[in-house]
Amino acid sequence: MTAAIALAFLACIPAANWLIGNVGLVCVPNGPCLIPVAPGLMAPSGVLLIGAALALRDALDERAGQSLVLVCIAGGAALSLLFSPPALALASAIAFLLSELADWAVYSRLRARGMALAVLASGLVGAVLDSLLFSALAFGTIAWAPGLILAKLYASLAYSIWLRARPA
Repeated sequence: MTAAIALAFLACIPAANWLIGNVGLVCVPNGPCLIPVAPGLMAPSGVLLIGAALALRDALDERAGQSLVLVCIAGGAALSLLFSPPALALASAIAFLLSELADWAVYSRLRARGMALAVLASGLVGAVLDSLLFSALAFGTIAWAPGLILAKLYASLAYSIWLRARPA
């Protein structure tokens, strides 16, 4: 199960970058393909997988510990550079690397207070940082950051609710 979580986490970044350029209700010239994430709020379609990446990193930490998490964060950034379109590669790698490290730092500090709290708080930090960095670096604007943040928080919230509802 740990290997499956690690592989899913690693696959999220190149797959998200592919979605950004290929899937959406609206594709902006020289920009991302967008999807609705709330009434009147759009976000680049890759957000469907980046929210999952934030939750998968938390799950990987629980199963495998910090060493494998660090290897997978570095691997995810490298995969972004290798398999993403050039315009997105550097922005994606930088945003992924920095937001995952920040998410992980918050998660690690709050884990003792409860996993659900740690998932929500770290997800918020990771979502804000990733959204602002990626939007600014990839597209020269943070116009889509609110939609990105909200959509990423959906995954953290869903995972947190599942953690609280599951039998001990």
